[in-house]
This record gives sequence, C-alpha cells and structure tokens, in this order.
Amino acid sequence: MRELCAWCIKASTRLLRYDKAEPLYLRAVATWQQTLGPHDAALATCLHNLAELYRAQGHYTQAEPLARQALAMRERLFGPDHADVATSLNTLALLYVAQPR
Repeated sequence: MRELCAWCIKASTRLLRYDKAEPLYLRAVATWQQTLGPHDAALATCLHNLAELYRAQGHYTQAEPLARQALAMRERLFGPDHADVATSLNTLALLYVAQPR
C-alpha cells in the first residue's frame, strides 16, 4: 500500500493528472483506516500527500484539515522533533503562504 501512495504523488506532480490521483489517495486512506486503524504512520503519510495534491490544485480549504490531521498524527506517533513532523509543518506553512488572505 505504501507504494500506492508513492505512485499517487508521482502521478499528480509529474503528469498533473489530479483527477486520476485523487480517487487513489481516497481509496488508500479508506483502506488504511479500515485495516490499520486511525493512528498509523502510513495513513498519516497518505493524508499528507492528499493535502499536497489539494494544495497543488489550489483547494486550500480541503488541504488544510488534512495537513493538520497528518501533522497531529505524526506528532503523536514520532514526537515533535521527527523529520516527518518537520515535513508536515513545512506543508502547512506552504499552504498558508499560498492562500490569498
């Protein structure tokens, strides 16, 4: 399943086929929630990647809650000083920079 999320982000960024990537992310999120539970690192990564997809499309209201959820999960799983937490913080910052507020 981790390969599915990696493939999704490559498809969305290189080919700009957002319409193809989004349902795959959503399917992966649903599968991980059902099989691994709501607190797994793979789920946090997929939520993060889905947030990135929405950010790239300019769908900031969809991206922000996912980015916040991924950040919270990663902080709980790894602690505040982990590299994945830093990646989530960076994504959230990019979201705020991109938004016309």
